[in-house]
Amino acid sequence: MTGAVATVIAMRLASFNVMHGRTLSDGRIEPGRLAAAIARLNADVLGLQELDRGQPRTGGRDLTAEVATATGTGAQARFVATVSGVPGQEWEPATGDPVEIDAPTRGPEYGIGLVSRWPVKSWHVTRLSPTKLRSPVLVPGPKAQSGKLLVPSARPALIQDEPRAMLAAVIEAPFGPVTIATTHLSFVPGWNVKQLRQVFAALAELPGPHVLLGDLNMPAHGVKLAISTLGNVATPWRMLAKLPTYPSKGPRIQLDYALTDSDGELPELLHAHNPALALSDHRPLLLEFA
Repeated sequence: MTGAVATVIAMRLASFNVMHGRTLSDGRIEPGRLAAAIARLNADVLGLQELDRGQPRTGGRDLTAEVATATGTGAQARFVATVSGVPGQEWEPATGDPVEIDAPTRGPEYGIGLVSRWPVKSWHVTRLSPTKLRSPVLVPGPKAQSGKLLVPSARPALIQDEPRAMLAAVIEAPFGPVTIATTHLSFVPGWNVKQLRQVFAALAELPGPHVLLGDLNMPAHGVKLAISTLGNVATPWRMLAKLPTYPSKGPRIQLDYALTDSDGELPELLHAHNPALALSDHRPLLLEFA
């Protein structure tokens, strides 16, 4: 008697800009929604962006710690602040090493994080400088009346670019060592391409293969352009999946990515998903490997 053979998932990777856990539909920030979203992803390694630590708007919570708890017992995690202070108000560029989730809060911080179910041999941070120019960006405004409907409005504003960073972990995965990193690049066109090249150069100094998870703040053609201008590299970088991730309701463009320079060292990619979750203005990018 024969039957279908169940596929065993060897690895789940996810990149998720959590927008400090805010739900767009009601503007609320609730711990239970973030925990439920992370449990649904069920990822072995998560690259996270727009995380709060000690911020008033999130009640002083450590969102990286909450993600680690939702990921499972024994999950290892680090948070890297890119901004010390309150985003959009008073802040300064952050400095220092990755923060452990049980470390004392140093005041309001905002940045990126990485969570792994598998043992981490070492953690590495690369700081990425912002452009000094203010750039025009559409920022959300109050809902406006359109006929019988209230629709979100947006207004242009000159925004100061924030410092950025890359956080990488050298991980002992079941199939062998792998370096997995996360980043959140500038929204300024061209400057984010420069930062992505800096990220690739930093990862080249760490053990391969490499996987980069993050909000790169550029469409797919921009990512391909950045990759194509790298010149002579031992193994070319490539996109693992092409799926729209922004905005969360009816996504039209891809801002969130998984890139790799693996030449057969990773398990086979089976599926890529962009599930709709109950928070953030981005959808996560979830990859399943067999």
